[in-house]
Amino acid sequence: MRIGDRRPAIDWPTAIEQGAPPTLAVWKFASCDGCQLTILDCEDQLLAIADRVRIAYFPEATSGSVDGPYDISLVEGSITTPGDRERIAEIRQASRLLVTIGACATAGGIQALRNGADIEEFTSIVYAQPSYIDVLADSTPISDHVTVDLELRGCPIDPGQLVGVLAALLNRHLVRPPTTSVCVECKATGAACVLVASATPCLGPITQGGCGALCPGFDRGCYGCFGPKEHPNVTGLRRQFAAIGVDDDATDRLLSTFNVAAFADAEQAGGSEP
Repeated sequence: MRIGDRRPAIDWPTAIEQGAPPTLAVWKFASCDGCQLTILDCEDQLLAIADRVRIAYFPEATSGSVDGPYDISLVEGSITTPGDRERIAEIRQASRLLVTIGACATAGGIQALRNGADIEEFTSIVYAQPSYIDVLADSTPISDHVTVDLELRGCPIDPGQLVGVLAALLNRHLVRPPTTSVCVECKATGAACVLVASATPCLGPITQGGCGALCPGFDRGCYGCFGPKEHPNVTGLRRQFAAIGVDDDATDRLLSTFNVAAFADAEQAGGSEP
């Protein structure tokens, strides 16, 4: 399912209809654990729904686990090894709803900087026994391998968006995350446009909103941690950057962070004017 799609009321299992709380599982692949920590940081908000969900698997929070199937699976991290590829297929099969969380799971993450490079050269330089390393050439998002029901962007995810999605799921609905740019959030929050006011390079015009314009709110340019919005015009933003003295090399470095692969794909595909 594409980002922003909305489905009708979810056909929950009979056990849940009879009053049993839905089971929630949280899974990790190649990542820094930041999105899982964001879940744990939502202490007060999660208490409000704690009695309506049963945590079946979440090693970051508890050593206990319950066998699937699972009603809701939250997946952090990108697919980087053959083992990852097999495990995500098993998780998908065991999950009624699969929600990817964070830049790694939705776009391949910072580790996608290696995509298109010579992975054998890397491993020969870093490891004494590179033959022991079983790794894929590219770091890819979960949606490249299995069907994803909903994506939550960010590095890390936004706590308010996460809690809102979980609350909606418990009411048997999939919510529609914003598909507008960070610029819209700057206007909504009253943050000054740093690109116009101070000639600060900012990826806001091509980045999906959802963070509440966090960086521009502190007079910093957007770093694009929520990934490209729908139909981003990267070429147009390059022209704007050039007008304020930012060359293509500096722009490439700015794009080559949290969602490097997604921005590269978006630029190759082209887009409308921002």
